[in-house]
Amino acid sequence: MTLTDETAAPVQHESLTALGAHLRTAVDGPYAAERAVGRATFPADDLLRDPELDVEQSREWTLGRLRELERHGFGHAGVPDGPNSVSDPLTAVMAFEMLAHGDLSVTIKSGVQFGLFGGAVTNLGTEWHHATFLPGITDLSLLGGFAMTELGHGSDVASLETTITYLPESDEFEVHSPTPGATKAYIGNAAKDGTMAAVFGQLWVDGKCHGVHVILVPLRDESGADLSGVTTGDQGHKGGLLGVDNGTIRFDKVRVPRRMLLDRFGGVREDGTYESPIENANRRFFTMLGTLVRGRVCVGGGAGVAARRALSIATRYALRRRQFPAAGRPGGVLLLDYVVHQRRLLPRVARSYALGFAQNEPDSGARHGAGSGREHRGAAARTRDARGGHQGDHHMVRERCGAGGARGLRRLGLPQREPPRRCAGTWTSSPRSRVTTPCCCSPSRRRC
Repeated sequence: MTLTDETAAPVQHESLTALGAHLRTAVDGPYAAERAVGRATFPADDLLRDPELDVEQSREWTLGRLRELERHGFGHAGVPDGPNSVSDPLTAVMAFEMLAHGDLSVTIKSGVQFGLFGGAVTNLGTEWHHATFLPGITDLSLLGGFAMTELGHGSDVASLETTITYLPESDEFEVHSPTPGATKAYIGNAAKDGTMAAVFGQLWVDGKCHGVHVILVPLRDESGADLSGVTTGDQGHKGGLLGVDNGTIRFDKVRVPRRMLLDRFGGVREDGTYESPIENANRRFFTMLGTLVRGRVCVGGGAGVAARRALSIATRYALRRRQFPAAGRPGGVLLLDYVVHQRRLLPRVARSYALGFAQNEPDSGARHGAGSGREHRGAAARTRDARGGHQGDHHMVRERCGAGGARGLRRLGLPQREPPRRCAGTWTSSPRSRVTTPCCCSPSRRRC
């Protein structure tokens, strides 16, 4: 091949650098100020873990780094530290993104401690839970896990086997793992550091199951030993996240006081009866799962930052590394001057920025939800609130389910005021197509 076959014209490196700065500003978009402050104040000392550290050393370094970040205000940013504090979802998301510029083990451990464990207490607990546990969660004196996933069920939360049974004679709950498949697995902070967990399980009261609820269960004593009835395991080396102490948890009829149940959306009264402000079990279940929404937004933002970090390294390397001499370039051709390298690298750079723009959309949702106490319910709940009660639910189901909307309403336990309608018009797939189909009247679907 000739040089022109293998390479493009030399890349204008100054232009590429200027373009990168411009794109970063564009991606920051409406949150440029928040991200600029984060970059300016993020403590860069000891940013990355020594790759020679083993598992135990990596875990010690990760916890130490998290404590250091907490001292600089990057730990529980956006997470309330008591009953009178306000949860700021946008600040929490921005802080998580900034943490992703450093060691990702620290990012994940922060997400487990503040976003998942702290988020469960914040969103599912009451004022007593906030006053009792949030100060310790935010200052890292109380390290905890988010014990949802089970070996036998993965992300199928509705089918979890762990039971939370109310014992009226002692006014306690008994937390139990009835089968090996009920073992909580892949739980951050469970292998070593966690002394408490927010445990998801089926709530049983007076012989009736009320679905999945969450209860706080102590795991270890001050010496780090498992408490009676609790068995924790260490899942060891985690690829790419050596400093994260993922582990397993099993419960053998562990008793905890009644008030340890996070009962904002459902709990047991002093007389031993179950009560909930949400009558429909399905709606109650999905409301409780709303605690995960902000975490999903954080994961997307952190992953985007990590991807841009990798692409930045690859691009800067390609602007310095020369390989194979060519006519007019005896010192070798820059990697980024090769067409094949450009085609492999630059589309991914473009995609990363596009995903950054997209990330600003859920970030915007976090901003609008800040301080309202409703951010965890997500866009569907905001649609319902805007349209009012069941009417919003009907509209949402009609939008998403089309002709199957009536079935969707039944699944949600909503009253079926009217079935989804189809208008008399038709929709043509393209200007050249002669195939027409009935269209749905929902504004978010095909238009007539």
